Amino acid sequence: MTDGPVTPPPGGMPGAPASLPDRVKNILMTPKTEWPRIDAEPATVASIFTGYVMILAAIGPIASVIGQQVFGISLFGMSWKPSIGYSIGTAVFSYIMTLALIYVCALITNALAPTFGGTQDQVKALKVVAYSWTAGMVGGIFGLIPMLAWLGLIVMLYGFYLLYLGLPVLMRVGQDKALGYTIVIIVVNIVLYFVMAYIVAMLVMTFFAAAMPVPTIRY
Repeated sequence: MTDGPVTPPPGGMPGAPASLPDRVKNILMTPKTEWPRIDAEPATVASIFTGYVMILAAIGPIASVIGQQVFGISLFGMSWKPSIGYSIGTAVFSYIMTLALIYVCALITNALAPTFGGTQDQVKALKVVAYSWTAGMVGGIFGLIPMLAWLGLIVMLYGFYLLYLGLPVLMRVGQDKALGYTIVIIVVNIVLYFVMAYIVAMLVMTFFAAAMPVPTIRY
């Protein structure tokens, strides 16, 4: 059910699933009109993951593999070119981490909805989390040039704005509580990110530390 009629966005009727390119373009460029369309269209947890998240989440890992193999890794004045096994292994762990992070964050978003006067709906909670992550997932393309990878984090900040716009539409949160809800979810995202990043780092070190080359120091 919805709180009222949804105005059809230009180019399509409400409930008609958008193509992947259109969804990416619309959520990034015109989020205020795209969120009602996302709210109206039918979806399942599986369809959101297989048709959207699993595709976009691969951008960053694939870009990082290419970037590491072409340019190597530079950090704190040290540089090295990792083995292809290390790059692929790190990318796989990062990819799995992203999928898990989005799913867990959606669970928490749904659980917190009543606290902010919203309505629980697991599919819509996943929608708002997954589509608000679009900016961050697309920003993973900067991994092609490792020294510019930090720009992906800046792009990710736009996702917080997308989340702020999406929560009232999908989770039925009043506008007066949307900011507080958004802040809590952002904190949850950050905490989960660092916890899972630590786990990935430990797994990478466990499986690939012996194969890592000794870095060279550049002055």
